[in-house]
Amino acid sequence: MSGDRYIITDQNACYFITCTVVDWVDVFIRPVYKQIIVDSLNYCIKKKGLTVFAWCLMSNHLHLVVEARQGFKLSEVLRDFKKFTARSSLEAIESEPESRKDWILYRFEYAGKFMRRIEKYHFWQDGNHAIYLDPFKPEMLQDRVYYTHYNPVRAGIVENMEDYLHSSARDYVGIKGLVNVSLV
Repeated sequence: MSGDRYIITDQNACYFITCTVVDWVDVFIRPVYKQIIVDSLNYCIKKKGLTVFAWCLMSNHLHLVVEARQGFKLSEVLRDFKKFTARSSLEAIESEPESRKDWILYRFEYAGKFMRRIEKYHFWQDGNHAIYLDPFKPEMLQDRVYYTHYNPVRAGIVENMEDYLHSSARDYVGIKGLVNVSLV
């Protein structure tokens, strides 16, 4: 168990999740790496019982507002998602033209060096910084959806939330996005 005090206690409740790359390495700057996340989210929605209400992929972290449907466990879905995307991203970093390849792989190798359960590279930070969204406080859900969508604006990447391609903000203004989200 990681030292993360933000844990998933109800496996089918709605949570605000943040998955962060080790050392905040800016991995998700190339389309090939971003597509791994998009494809994996859509796979988890279709096959692993994940419901995504909001998402936003930044260069070194991913925000999600999600829940797992009955019969599935959110912790298990996230574990599998992170394991698959880590492996796929590392394979892409090794095989694609990447000017920062040696530096990126060194950071991930060093991060995993002192962890017995890591074979070679440690990609995602442990934990998910899971924040429970109380169904009796709908403003919590709306606040986290807005926070998620506003990330690229706050970072100065876009002026309008819906202009950011790797986010569900587009879906909320009627533009079909890359991930099959369920609107709240």
